[in-house]
Amino acid sequence: MNHGTMAHLDGFQYGWVNPVVAYVIASAGAAIGLRCTARALTLEPRQRFGWLALAAGAFGCGIWSMHFIAMLGFMVDSSTLVYDIPLTLLSLFVAIVVVGLGIGYVGYRENRTSTLLTSGVLTGCGVAAMHYIGMAAMQVEGAVSYAVLPVVASVAIAIAAATAALWMTLHVKGLPAALGAALVAGVAVVAMHYTAMTAVTVTLDGRPAGTGVAASQFILPLAVGIVVVLTVAGIAIAISPQDPEPGSRPAPEPIRIDLFAQERQAQQERQAQQEHWPQQEHWPQREYRTQQEHRTADANHR
Repeated sequence: MNHGTMAHLDGFQYGWVNPVVAYVIASAGAAIGLRCTARALTLEPRQRFGWLALAAGAFGCGIWSMHFIAMLGFMVDSSTLVYDIPLTLLSLFVAIVVVGLGIGYVGYRENRTSTLLTSGVLTGCGVAAMHYIGMAAMQVEGAVSYAVLPVVASVAIAIAAATAALWMTLHVKGLPAALGAALVAGVAVVAMHYTAMTAVTVTLDGRPAGTGVAASQFILPLAVGIVVVLTVAGIAIAISPQDPEPGSRPAPEPIRIDLFAQERQAQQERQAQQEHWPQQEHWPQREYRTQQEHRTADANHR
């Protein structure tokens, strides 16, 4: 092997299998994350944290799984390819935290254009940060460099599509809107990933690849764990009590789980209101009866 040789990169070693599976996982994570966000926005601000945290976890896990499923189809000719585990886990942590900041911003602020844009920038940057920290974890027998223009384009794609998905969540109601927003978000992260990969150049120089492990040795157990998390989150959305839309009749709910103790708290507040308002509503009646009793007593006295 000659030093300073430009390596040939293949991002589609298994054809379209990796991109398609990566897109499905990204869309599933986005669907659950955006539905959790929409569910949170139907509640009082003090009751939203649990749903927003679940949204951040689902969204972050989905885009992280998409990234490394896509990377299973990435090959560098004439070089081994391993990943640094701490940096890999850091990329997952950053995805959840930064995306959580973006979702939390839109979840606790007023529905304004500035709020949507700020949340879209935070969420898109979280997606991009996950990707490039994950790429920093990649170790090969050479130097990895990036072209500036595709990097900027990948970040712009992530921000634009994240903003569009959040806008659909805030302004378009119903299951079709949720699915549409999830598909947009899935396109966003997959397009961002493969756009960013066009920026990568590997120059082989004979250095050892490092002490990391191959993706096939750790991605499967982690991916299975994340799929379980997404499944549990999806089940929680399906069986959690949902407040009916204004003017609509409540649908029957054969299974009800008081997720995050929100229903119990709402019931306690309703009971407190019922105990308070009847006293005020019947006060005129009590005052009327008291006046009648005084008139009767005066009449008897005369």
